[in-house]
Amino acid sequence: MTRTDTSSDTDADVIVVGAGPIGLTTACALRHHGVSCLLLEQRTETKAYSRANNLWARPQELLAGIGLRDALAENAYPVRTINFFVDGTPTTPIPIADVASPYPEVLYSGQDVIERTLTSAFAARGGRLDRGCTVTGLVEDEAGVTVTVRRGGEGPEERRRARYLVAADGARSTIRPLVGLDFTPERFARCMNRQVDARLSWRRSMEPDQLWFFYYERGFAGIMPVWGGYHRLFFLADDTGVPDRDPTLDEIQALAREVTGDDTLALSDPQWLTHSRFEYGVSPGYARGRVFLAGDAGHLSLPIGGQGMNAGLHDAVEIAWRLAMTLRGEAAPVVLDSYDGERGGEHARLSAQQARGFRWTVYRGPVTDTVLGLAARALPNLGSLLQGTDDMQQMKVAYPKSSLNEDRLSGLTSLLRSGPRPGERAPDAEVTAGREATTLFRFLANPDGRTTGWALLGFDGRTASARDTLRAAVAAVAPWPWVRPRLVLAGPLVADVDVPVLSDLDGKAHGAYGLEGRPALVLVRPDGHIAFRGEAGRTDHLVAYCRRVFGPGAGGDAAPADAREEPVLIE
Repeated sequence: MTRTDTSSDTDADVIVVGAGPIGLTTACALRHHGVSCLLLEQRTETKAYSRANNLWARPQELLAGIGLRDALAENAYPVRTINFFVDGTPTTPIPIADVASPYPEVLYSGQDVIERTLTSAFAARGGRLDRGCTVTGLVEDEAGVTVTVRRGGEGPEERRRARYLVAADGARSTIRPLVGLDFTPERFARCMNRQVDARLSWRRSMEPDQLWFFYYERGFAGIMPVWGGYHRLFFLADDTGVPDRDPTLDEIQALAREVTGDDTLALSDPQWLTHSRFEYGVSPGYARGRVFLAGDAGHLSLPIGGQGMNAGLHDAVEIAWRLAMTLRGEAAPVVLDSYDGERGGEHARLSAQQARGFRWTVYRGPVTDTVLGLAARALPNLGSLLQGTDDMQQMKVAYPKSSLNEDRLSGLTSLLRSGPRPGERAPDAEVTAGREATTLFRFLANPDGRTTGWALLGFDGRTASARDTLRAAVAAVAPWPWVRPRLVLAGPLVADVDVPVLSDLDGKAHGAYGLEGRPALVLVRPDGHIAFRGEAGRTDHLVAYCRRVFGPGAGGDAAPADAREEPVLIE
């Protein structure tokens, strides 16, 4: 039975502030893990128009692990190709869906659609959403966090209390400065973005399965689908001679015709027209005591590759499983502490990458444009280079310095065929389960369908002698029932084990992990990142890791009664 109440002195185990896409995802993830959650939002309704609107492959994997991806995909357009033009000359199209993921197609929807879908999911999971209240104060103590909220401009103050708080209240976060994590953003001078969501008619394809980007004199433009038969057009450019106001539809249409070279292009029925200037920056930390930042509350993101909301989705998933394990008494302090270094470090890296791409995109001179024009037909990956990264799908997001990492594989074999290391995303691979073709991801992400389980992969290395050591590894993790063993066998079957057995006779899984001919243990976190690698015969290394990260396990200190709750089963 799912518990929806909490201890008498708190309103919820976790308060999430902000019901945009990141706050809603955080709240849904917490409920998925069985954590009582109160979501506070200043707005009384969802946004009536779209801002962030795309979902890349890696965030889709994370959303699938908490049972949200398919519902979002139902109201989204799958995009497979990106077209780039430099001063009217086409570059080689980028097959954006050419990535090794179960969800290679980029999904384009709308923030309003995403918010409505996630709001419904949160309600279905028993979540509590309180709209129309503004956080005005925050006090933290050793046992929890108390926030003061006010309804309306002159309403009475009320207090809400939880054991932890996640701030997902956007770039103008009220929580961030209250906990000493504010920052001064940097602004790009002489640059303006003008944008419209409207119905589009032009000579190119009207199917919502492609994106178009145009580099033109003093600027960069994009055309992309928005849910409901609309398209978004944006123009980042030098602001010389441009009125500092929202553009008119006629102004945007005239500019679009010039940039795209299509004098038949027509725009109608605009949902919104806007203009903006760009600032960027990252908070000096993503955690302070019992308060954590997620999404725009911790960073100001630039419009390069639509990375901002997607990076925030990582935050949402990452903080949720850590809080759930901590509240259930399944984690040592290092688990929750690791969020700050991992996500804060990743946002700093992404911000620097975006700033480089933005400068290259917007502050181009005639020499650069000439070089780009000459290279447009010669460099098949020119478009990805111009964006500052070849990893717009966020498949390479990794935490190489995480305090959760431990690598016990060593020697010449590891140097020659290292495979993915701790901190990196665990790759998928074809395997067979019970004579049925399947993939590792089915047994990695969300390994039992409902909890914060960690997946322990036991590779036999095509070595018959590994059978006894793999049985020993399965027994060794029994004190930590959230560690779910799976045996990946390229050699003979292992009998008398009550865990999934995955056949890998073709060696595809062993090859993906660099373990052909080498029995090994690989422990994968709930987010699909590798945490530990070790020799299959050294279960003592695995046990020591589990004690460091999870605590003593069965027979040790029990979790507090009010921290236990049955997880939400996602069918």
